[in-house]
Amino acid sequence: METGTQTSSGCLRVVLYGPESTGKTTLAKALAAHYKTPWVEEFARPYLQEKWEKEKSVCTLEDLPIIAQGQLDAENKAIKQANKLIICDTNILVTKVWSETHFDGYCAPELEAILANTHYDLYLLTSIDVPWEKDDLRDRPNDREAMFTYFKAQLNAYNFPYLVLEGNPQQRLDKAVAAIEQLLD
Repeated sequence: METGTQTSSGCLRVVLYGPESTGKTTLAKALAAHYKTPWVEEFARPYLQEKWEKEKSVCTLEDLPIIAQGQLDAENKAIKQANKLIICDTNILVTKVWSETHFDGYCAPELEAILANTHYDLYLLTSIDVPWEKDDLRDRPNDREAMFTYFKAQLNAYNFPYLVLEGNPQQRLDKAVAAIEQLLD
């Protein structure tokens, strides 16, 4: 497998997408359980947590291609075990957004290249209507509205299919399942 390449598959690819602390992982786990299919965990979180614990250092531009490739590798591994769909807790577009919002609009060309060669059938954009929870890696508690707006603008700029999810976890799950069912039919 060539670096930066998404494995081809007939599986539906659904990605949880949105600002930090908006319930993406909670929903990814619930959807995977509902559909009895793999979910692709976020590569960046354990990678950056380990970096923080070892060095008390935060994400740098040099980390982003590693994160992008690690996420894609995890997705390619999961697709081999999938039945009709996989649930991705994040993807390269999240990495691109994070780069641009944290590094003065900059996104490395290799991230753009990976994004151009990936396909997702549905983005589930998680709203900021849930409480923000502090941890070692989250850094934008006061910029949630601006971050949400930027995330949504990227979906519109690329004309990617998406659904905004709001409400409690059950409401979000029900709305996501309804949308996925339409795609599976």
